[in-house]
Amino acid sequence: MTSSRFDVGAARCDLVIFGATGDLAARMLLPALYFLDHDRRLPEQVAIIGAARSALDDEGWRARVREWVRARVGEAFWDEAVWARFAARLGYQRVDANTAEDFSALAARLGQAPDRDRVFYLSTSPGLYATICQRLQAAGLTAGPARLVLEKPIGDSLESARRINDAVAEIFSEERVFRVDHYLGKETVQNILALRFANTLFEPMWNGRHIEQVQITVAETVGIEGRRSYYDGSGALRDMVQNHMLQLLCLIAMEPPSDLAADAVRNEKVKVLRSLRPLRGAQALRDTVRGQYTRGVADGQAVPGYLEEEGVAPDSRTETFVALRAHVDNWRWAGVPFYLRTGKRLPRRQTEVYIQFRAVPHSIFASAGAPPLEPNKLIVRLQPEETIRLTLMNKVPGLEDRGFKLREEELNLSLTEAHKKVRRRIAYERLFLDIVRGDNTLFVRRDEVEAAWSWTDGILEAWRESGEAPKPYPAGSWGPSAAIALAERYGHSWHE
Repeated sequence: MTSSRFDVGAARCDLVIFGATGDLAARMLLPALYFLDHDRRLPEQVAIIGAARSALDDEGWRARVREWVRARVGEAFWDEAVWARFAARLGYQRVDANTAEDFSALAARLGQAPDRDRVFYLSTSPGLYATICQRLQAAGLTAGPARLVLEKPIGDSLESARRINDAVAEIFSEERVFRVDHYLGKETVQNILALRFANTLFEPMWNGRHIEQVQITVAETVGIEGRRSYYDGSGALRDMVQNHMLQLLCLIAMEPPSDLAADAVRNEKVKVLRSLRPLRGAQALRDTVRGQYTRGVADGQAVPGYLEEEGVAPDSRTETFVALRAHVDNWRWAGVPFYLRTGKRLPRRQTEVYIQFRAVPHSIFASAGAPPLEPNKLIVRLQPEETIRLTLMNKVPGLEDRGFKLREEELNLSLTEAHKKVRRRIAYERLFLDIVRGDNTLFVRRDEVEAAWSWTDGILEAWRESGEAPKPYPAGSWGPSAAIALAERYGHSWHE
């Protein structure tokens, strides 16, 4: 990506991770940093300081990190020499977000190297963001090029997002705030930009004159996996649609930016979000479906329903599935429906963008008895494997009495196969490099967050006012039958 306005030079940086004993740090953040060190991509002068309420010292935290990292990276990438180098970066400071003295102690520790940049990574509850920022400021830790990294969710509505953003903005200027959506760190998500803007093949046809519909699916086979306290107050719309899926939609629908400078890219994404047709009231109820899984079979195992999950209230109306039909009201996309679908306990794990082009205006093969032509389709699979597939109509080899026998064939670019000698990276590796460099191209700007919440709030309000419960669907299925009806009502089918 492009260089930033921060002159990191040799990247003399203290990276402080709040919530350093939490699940995200253990599963993603620290393994990602280890991998960067393993590949010698992490600058030598970057120190990593864990901050949490647990009563640990440096050695105690290093022991935990070693356990987490070794389990995550596997024996193929575990190296004692790399670990020794990585462990030398690690330190720990006990910090309770509500205790001013703990921040003074953190300041004393960081003050031992006053010439270093400071990055504060908040992997905590969003309810603590404002408090932590205020404590950092009071301790004198926010001056100069200090940067702030915020994990999602940024609030649970437009109003709460604005409160958080206002509190942060009082202390950190927008250019120093890095709001994480880890999907933007995925190679295949970034490859959407390359596919569109590095090839002349697609861009002339990337509009409503040639594209008939777009579908985005993020399907999970797992349930809530111990996230009940967060998920039951959130649901699939807030957890997946408002951030990950709208970011994918933006990359698909955005106009070409002038370059890859952070604001050039993010300006175009904001335009897409502001062009989304509002879904409110009766229209929202017509063009959205929410569901909740019941007991069934997932990954070959019998699993409980959502209401049977530990800690979930028996009358919970939290949705575990959402399907909706959206429109981007601008010249490029007028009349093109964007179907979004996400859910838990679905038949398989996949994240996919499906783009169906319009049918040929007239088939010259119909008079020769050929079956109707299938429209061309572009399928970008992000996970579990990374592929780009383009379907084309092709003549079947052979001698026919008359006409042509045609069949749909695929051009298949398997990125996993094409780059099989390249390790598939954790998305946070890319994001950490950009954080250290001060490049916020792949991070979400304040107006993006608020525009996404403004659109999502209309759907949430319509659901609340309707009083309808989520529609049940058995675990292991593709969601409620109403989701199938949503697409079929407009003459479409979900790609499966």
